[in-house]
Amino acid sequence: MTTADVDSERPDTRAAGEFEVFRDGWGIPHLKAVSALALARAQGHNAALDRAWQLETERHRVLGTTAAYLGAEALDWDRFARRARLADTARRCYDRLAPETAAWVGAYVDGVNAGLAEGAARAPEFAAAGLAPGRWEPWAPLGVWLSTHILFAGFPTKLWREEVARRLGDGRATLFATDGPGTSGSNGWLLTGARTTTGAPVIAGDPHRFIEDPGVYQQIRLACPEFDVVGLAVPGVPGIAHFGHAGGVAWAITNAMADYQDLYREQLRRTADGGVEALGPDGWYAVHAHTETVEVAGGEPETVEIVETDRGPVIIGDVTGETEGDVPDAPVISLRYPPRVTGDLGFDVLPALLRARTVADLDTALDGWVEPVNVVLAADTTGATLHRVAGHVPVRPHENRLRVVPAHDPAYAWREGAEPTPRTEVDPATGTAVMANERGLAAPLGIEFAPPHRARRIRELLGTPPGSGARGLTGPPWSSADMAAVHTDTRLASSRQLLSLLAWAPDLGPDAERLRDRLLLWDRHMDADSADATLYSRLRADVVHRLAAHPALRPVTGDADPWRSAAYPPLFRPWLAAVPRIGYALETLLTVGLLPYEDRLAIVAASAEAVAATEAESPWGQVHRVSPWQALPGATPEEVWPGLAGDHDCVLSTSSVPGITDLFARGPAARYVWDLARREDSLWVVPFGASGVPGSAHHRDQSELWASGRLAPVTTDWNLLHRTEESTTTMTTTPEPTASAASAVSAASTVPALRPAVHEQKVEGFGVVRLVPVDPAADAELLHRWVTEERARFWGMADHTREQVQEIYEFVDSLPTHHAYLALRDGVPAALFQTYQPDADPVGECYDVQPGDFGIHLLIAPAEGEGAVKGYTDALLTAFIGYVFSDPAHLRVVVEPDARNEKALARMVRVGFELGPEIRKPEKTARLAFLTRAALGLV
Repeated sequence: MTTADVDSERPDTRAAGEFEVFRDGWGIPHLKAVSALALARAQGHNAALDRAWQLETERHRVLGTTAAYLGAEALDWDRFARRARLADTARRCYDRLAPETAAWVGAYVDGVNAGLAEGAARAPEFAAAGLAPGRWEPWAPLGVWLSTHILFAGFPTKLWREEVARRLGDGRATLFATDGPGTSGSNGWLLTGARTTTGAPVIAGDPHRFIEDPGVYQQIRLACPEFDVVGLAVPGVPGIAHFGHAGGVAWAITNAMADYQDLYREQLRRTADGGVEALGPDGWYAVHAHTETVEVAGGEPETVEIVETDRGPVIIGDVTGETEGDVPDAPVISLRYPPRVTGDLGFDVLPALLRARTVADLDTALDGWVEPVNVVLAADTTGATLHRVAGHVPVRPHENRLRVVPAHDPAYAWREGAEPTPRTEVDPATGTAVMANERGLAAPLGIEFAPPHRARRIRELLGTPPGSGARGLTGPPWSSADMAAVHTDTRLASSRQLLSLLAWAPDLGPDAERLRDRLLLWDRHMDADSADATLYSRLRADVVHRLAAHPALRPVTGDADPWRSAAYPPLFRPWLAAVPRIGYALETLLTVGLLPYEDRLAIVAASAEAVAATEAESPWGQVHRVSPWQALPGATPEEVWPGLAGDHDCVLSTSSVPGITDLFARGPAARYVWDLARREDSLWVVPFGASGVPGSAHHRDQSELWASGRLAPVTTDWNLLHRTEESTTTMTTTPEPTASAASAVSAASTVPALRPAVHEQKVEGFGVVRLVPVDPAADAELLHRWVTEERARFWGMADHTREQVQEIYEFVDSLPTHHAYLALRDGVPAALFQTYQPDADPVGECYDVQPGDFGIHLLIAPAEGEGAVKGYTDALLTAFIGYVFSDPAHLRVVVEPDARNEKALARMVRVGFELGPEIRKPEKTARLAFLTRAALGLV
């Protein structure tokens, strides 16, 4: 069926009033629609409003056009995307969808296109990059899914193994096997009803991916007459694929670490007429070849030749020969991956997952899963459970999994069908199932797996009484709230081998002996406040570098390595970097016989001496900080987190790169707890927030929860949600994108974080506070939500409409004596701060105004206010007072809280205000309070 056929048969999903949008206290969207198609449209529209920049970045990544606005640093990805033919593969897979799935995906794209111009106007990145939003094609979501997961199977690792085998011998090809650069792991665990306080199963875990701003997962709820599912969606893709709770059944996945992509060493030559030929099993034959132009912001366009053989598209190397007899020596490598071969990406599974009611439904749906290959845990309210692998692993020789194989040899061709997907039962003795990328259920399908430490530690913790350190066979029942203790465990079991060698290191000096004694007494937890954890990291890094310099490893670490550095595109160099490989495989390299035992002891001893000689000491959290990825040139991530715990092999897998940096870019991209007894007892959190719009109230409001290991409740009661104006009844057409970069600049000026600040102050232990002028129109929705909360009853606007609130602040904005500001804490709106001159205000008629008096009003934001952080309001007051007294003409601050507001009065006294008399105003009885410069010791 063609795309045109699908479009002509697609029902009209754009009727007025087709969906409603609700949000909870964290700004998480809860979408309710009249049908599954209307709901898909609503999901696309919501994604466009909340994640416009992210969506457009992903669309451009599929097309290989990111360098056109991100510059030369994005060029290497664009080359790969085009040479791997990601967009063309997505088109093929879309054309083979079942008609009902194609209509569902198309409805999602309709929603994206309907909302993208508005979403782009909210997102300041468009203006910064000079980019106008484009138009999504129906196949774009399949492209987003493909580009997001094309590197999940880690096919570049085969390039590394090729090098290791060539330099160290075939027997050493898997010496560095580990969960290394570029791969993505996760934790997941299931407790049967026999192990829980409710008698129903609980599923929990966290996917480990690159920490991106905004995050790769979006918390969402999708509800229509057919289903009601909460879960983690991938922006740009309809439905909820990986982590979902449908009420009756819930599911979660981890990367199976299966190998399902092959690399072939091709021989290509140029024909006399300019065509390209490849050598196959039956000799030379003509292959597809064409050229494309990649635009580069700030640079010259680049021409890329796209070549595809019978194995697949050529992703490494060029056709450099000029005649049939001139075959280049440089490596030319093609990529063979299932969706390109079969035209199936598994998207027909996505709507089936939403409709699943039982484990059996889910299991049947997953039989059609393709990419990535996952380990799945699922449970339903009857107590049934599921533990299986899902995905397409082609049938071919074992050698294909290990190395780059010759293209012309038919022995390495794929066979018909796919490998069977293993499954197992949940252990009835322990009532638990664990998945953490280890060599377990998926072992027959892969080569490299994560070390077993995370999986073993999770099993150990689940066999322990909640909150206890004692081991047990099954332990007493667990609740969903107990799961956070598992998520945040920091024990580093992989430290065992290094510390064992340290214990036997000979001839240590006094300082090194003290270091040894200290680390041998260390509890091996990578806690944020642990200086011992930092010392261990320094020791580990030094050992990595000494190993890299050892003659036994010099063949793979030598500086003179032109073939590896020049022949492979920069995109693959993280997989070919020797020092990180040694760091990740350190435990193995300190155990196997590659180096004599005496050499290993000597290296550890020398490292102990070197680390002991440094006097610097700091807690782990001071050096172990997150470095999120942002798709914008020159972007500087806001510092929003304190120092964080964990490390690569901890359950709290905040993955630094041993030997390179203590910073980390990979970690828990979300955490979830699915409770099958009561879905409303489920929990979740993401690193940033529900919104992808910088400066919005929900852009960073989950950061503190995530950093501290806490989770937010999943709200399921519609009565506890706030219906928004996004619930549209006028979306009867799909507008063409007309927003220009200039209009985006204008729109971006309404984003609070981008406005010029009248004051900026860093408050220790709290963050950076910026005061920016209120924009009455742009901020009306936010201010109306704040002032109509019950907690803001003393503000006197509880019954005001949004329009009335806007009118009030338009009036304030017109006065030269009164000003209103939003207080931003690390870019997030945290409070409303107003100033006024008392002699130009009604309050001036109620007391004897003195020269230098300056009045203020303060309203703390409900979601981020008192109780969220200890001393929150006091910290804001510190910045406000700093602003007022930065003007030497201001001698005394005047406040006038409602006399009944005992909490506010106590706060004022606490920070140094002196209480004055009560005064009667038309709207309230107020209590004056004063703070002088002298009281603060200011001259």
